[in-house]
Amino acid sequence: MSNDIRIKKGLDIKLNGEAEKVAEQAIISNYCTIRPEDFHGVIPKLVAKEGTTVKAGDTLFYDKNYETVKFSSPVSGKVIEVVRGPKRRIDAIKIEADKPQNYVDYGVFNLDTAKPEDVKAHLLASGCWPFVKQRPYDVIANPEGLPKAIFISGYASAPLAADLDFTLKGKEAELQAAITALVKLTAGKVHVSVGKNSNSPLAGLSGTTLHKVSGPHPSGNVGTQINKIDPINKGEVVWTVNPQDLVIIGELLLTGKFNAERIVALVGTSVKKPRYFKTIIGSEVATMVYDNGVDKDANDRIISGNVLSGKQVKPDGNLDYYSNVISVIPEGDDYEFFGWNKPVFNKVSTSRALTFSWLNPKKKYDLNTNTNGEHRAFVTTGTYEEVFPLDIFPMQILKACMYKDLDEMEALGMYEVAPEDFALTEFVCVSKQPHQKIIREGLDLMLKEIG
Repeated sequence: MSNDIRIKKGLDIKLNGEAEKVAEQAIISNYCTIRPEDFHGVIPKLVAKEGTTVKAGDTLFYDKNYETVKFSSPVSGKVIEVVRGPKRRIDAIKIEADKPQNYVDYGVFNLDTAKPEDVKAHLLASGCWPFVKQRPYDVIANPEGLPKAIFISGYASAPLAADLDFTLKGKEAELQAAITALVKLTAGKVHVSVGKNSNSPLAGLSGTTLHKVSGPHPSGNVGTQINKIDPINKGEVVWTVNPQDLVIIGELLLTGKFNAERIVALVGTSVKKPRYFKTIIGSEVATMVYDNGVDKDANDRIISGNVLSGKQVKPDGNLDYYSNVISVIPEGDDYEFFGWNKPVFNKVSTSRALTFSWLNPKKKYDLNTNTNGEHRAFVTTGTYEEVFPLDIFPMQILKACMYKDLDEMEALGMYEVAPEDFALTEFVCVSKQPHQKIIREGLDLMLKEIG
């Protein structure tokens, strides 16, 4: 039996450049780079120093605040560089990958007889714990805590998001093993959400509470689903796991190998042949981007993640730890003369003033990164509420974060949100305010002051 979730508020941004459902092996990357900045709030303590030879699954560093939380190497090879920033901060660990890969053998895990503390210890030792994140604060889960529930969103609604029904196909055994392990880590339910009309491998798993989701973006965001299924109150914690990370966890439990393989969608209007690639976490994006139709000399932006909440990477950059999409779209650094004073047919807008995207809701667009305006003070227009389905006042919570009123942030529902929940309000914002940055700074302040 499933529970339907119907989202009415939101906005689907339809872009050209959707990936064809064909998966190819990406060119094997010679180098793999792990950046501690992908793990928000973690203070890395280095284990594998320059010159160290590691196997896939060996510990590269651990969290100084929670020393049991370890971060494993996605590949075997030699650590050739530890990039440091101000005050000797570790910015990146670069590994020259072996051609034949060698894996640490963590042993096949017996889920039938394992106790919750055994499961937790195994995930911590193998480096799989960073795949488990928590709300509030949208950080890696505190291993000493106990969640009231665990949420997994198998429905991706973001623009040009990877089709999870396709990327998870054939991984039922790994998914079931991971779910069986997670069930042991909570006294509550493991909530799994899939598209209403999808054929997701997640739908047939045992031990879960299934929800079928429909509606515009951000219906696929796990934060939206938490809000509609089991909202977070003060003192409560829920954990979340991405579906493709479940596959890595499941394979570790079944085989003893930390296999950091990802199926990544290469998408965007600047990609001549968008499709899927099998690659490794931390691989060079150039192994997928420039060998598959993207013009090296074009003025494009490469984004690790989706166009709303992803992170810009340089042409010689790397796939970040949690992304399963690489988006390539044109840079919007040109100036449109009198662009504010003429009818617009080639842009998406929630307003009907001078924009006509509402006349053809199925049309796909070639959008760039231009914000079509400059930063200014907040203007009350009601547009945030049109695209924000959570039972929270978006304008008020953003302002509370800006003037750092912890009591007001708490009362308005700050425990439930993550930066990605405000990606759409940032997109439609006529004031061009950096909503996701504001929310992240607010969450960091709460984590520091309240914990």
